[in-house]
Amino acid sequence: MKLSEIKQHLSTAESVNFELENGTSVPEHFHVTEVGVISKHFIDCGGTVRNEKVANFQLWDANDFDHRLKPKKLLDIIALSEKVLGLEDLEIEVEYQAETIGKYELGFNGKDFLLLSKQTNCLAQDKCGIPAEKLKVNLSNLQTQTACCTPGGGCC
Repeated sequence: MKLSEIKQHLSTAESVNFELENGTSVPEHFHVTEVGVISKHFIDCGGTVRNEKVANFQLWDANDFDHRLKPKKLLDIIALSEKVLGLEDLEIEVEYQAETIGKYELGFNGKDFLLLSKQTNCLAQDKCGIPAEKLKVNLSNLQTQTACCTPGGGCC
């Protein structure tokens, strides 16, 4: 989800709720402790230099159980980030604490924001030696061919 999309959802939302893919809700007393830009300048295993930039939101679960972040307040935080940091309409990455800090893509189900698992991937599979996925074939579906040799025929 891009920054413009979350702003659109927040403009009509009554509350701000986040949910993990497994259905677990982020406690409703969470804080957004950071909104920023993360730039990554790197070289992949195939030797290609790459640049990535994402808008980053960090969610934090504190022990102030009466805290509730309202949509207008989050919109204000985003507007300040756009003004002060020059935050562009980037894809959003959300950091949220699990066993360690997890990074998630952001989705929306019409009511709640969804923290969607991110996966690593090789960006240079053609140069890295990763074999293409093999086609799985059921041997019983293969057409039989007439053998050119028969057992004991002496041709092999």
